[in-house]
Amino acid sequence: MIGSGEIVTNAFRQGLMVPAFNVPYLPMIEPVVRAVADEASFAFIAVARPEWTKFEAIGPAAVAEEFAKWDDPDHVRLHLDHVPVIDEDGLRVDFVPIFREAISVGYQSVMIDASRLDLDGNIQATRQVADMAHAAGIPCEAELGAILGHEAGPLPPYDELYESGMGFTDVAEAERFVREAGCDWLSVAIGSVHGAISGAAKDQKKIEARLNLDHLERLRQATGIPLVLHGGSSVKRDMLLAAVELGIAKVNVATEIRQAYESALRESGQVAAAQQAVYDRTVWLLRDYFAVSGTSKRLTTANENQAQ
Repeated sequence: MIGSGEIVTNAFRQGLMVPAFNVPYLPMIEPVVRAVADEASFAFIAVARPEWTKFEAIGPAAVAEEFAKWDDPDHVRLHLDHVPVIDEDGLRVDFVPIFREAISVGYQSVMIDASRLDLDGNIQATRQVADMAHAAGIPCEAELGAILGHEAGPLPPYDELYESGMGFTDVAEAERFVREAGCDWLSVAIGSVHGAISGAAKDQKKIEARLNLDHLERLRQATGIPLVLHGGSSVKRDMLLAAVELGIAKVNVATEIRQAYESALRESGQVAAAQQAVYDRTVWLLRDYFAVSGTSKRLTTANENQAQ
């Protein structure tokens, strides 16, 4: 079976992308997998630490157990998203045991988020997790820069954030980071924001974010590895598709499908109705937003891709 690392590299080389769908509720896994297979696409099923500390994903082992019921290797892989060294509430996290657990229960890629540390601290933490992942034969994603939105309290005005470049990944730092940290993919900050996960804001419509494509091009040239866009929900579609051509090979989506699930569950009281809402929204994302229907064979066929 082709590994997650080669799949994302295939996407990077072909100017394609792999969506990663975050699942804060276990019943979301089945409809997402079904939608991806029905669209002949490929995606990651992902869970981040906030999805078991602030929602109902329970933990990495519970997600892996539910994923195993619906696993379709031609179309999906299991990814451990955002495990922070310092979390959205400013607290230190004992992150190493989380990675050990995830690797032991079969996650096929992992992400360490040490972006709230200084550059040296981020490199050190990422190298530690990358070494663990590589020893298990799986890739490691990292983050450099500040992709805001998970923190408690309101964000500054979006236009102010974007125009100032606040939190954008520094190009020179990215070059050094990739060279020293050992990560396989790098999540970069170029204008997207995370959906809120706290309080009433978690139900609000996300900001329509923009992407600084010139900055992305500089990051691609400096790093030479697949880049990742977090906060993929509600990014202007033309900018997102252009970003894929410029090196974004993986795009994380959480708010779009989480809110579909929660809204349908509130209105109907039925998990089956909420699952159908997730299925419908995932199909729309794959077909109409990301335009990745029918790409699974191109991504999962080894050694048949021309360098871009």
